Amino acid sequence: MKNGFSFVSAAGIRAGILVIASLLSFIEVGGAQGPGQAGMDVQREAMRKLSFLAGEWTGPVTVVRGPSGPVHLTQTEQVEYKLDGLVLLIEGKSTDSDGKSSFSALATIAYDEAKHAYRFRAYTGGHYVDTELTALPDGFSWGYKAGPADILNTMHLTAKGEWSELTVATVGTNPPMHAVDMLLVKQGDGNGK
Repeated sequence: MKNGFSFVSAAGIRAGILVIASLLSFIEVGGAQGPGQAGMDVQREAMRKLSFLAGEWTGPVTVVRGPSGPVHLTQTEQVEYKLDGLVLLIEGKSTDSDGKSSFSALATIAYDEAKHAYRFRAYTGGHYVDTELTALPDGFSWGYKAGPADILNTMHLTAKGEWSELTVATVGTNPPMHAVDMLLVKQGDGNGK
């Protein structure tokens, strides 16, 4: 200490400034963009409409990838709530008969109370889709454009409580083609139960 001041390294000062700046930006962002408790309650209530999805699901999936014919795989969907019920996280994997991974994707569903709409965001193979999801009484649907093709995914629960999902691709005026057809059975609630 010299003249009542201690010497602090420049690195220590920079680290302290970074910590303070990070804390201030977190407080600022949270206050400026946060929906508030009422908005979060609206989001949670909307997300409860999809609670039947939570859990681990598995079963057969048939994928048509072109003229080579259909491919038969086993699909697993792990669905769980995150962020205290504000987001559904869905991890999907397809495996062949040897257990080799053929497809994997990660998706989220959240409710935007300002737009009164669900958002579906999915990521796979370095690509992503961000689109609106429509909640149905016994399922959901979502779609997007992929070049000249219109893709529509529709999921519903069967009378037996199975997850039945069909992906239909339509190119121009050609008849719709079933691209993915899966029927999954719930294995547990997503928490090992």
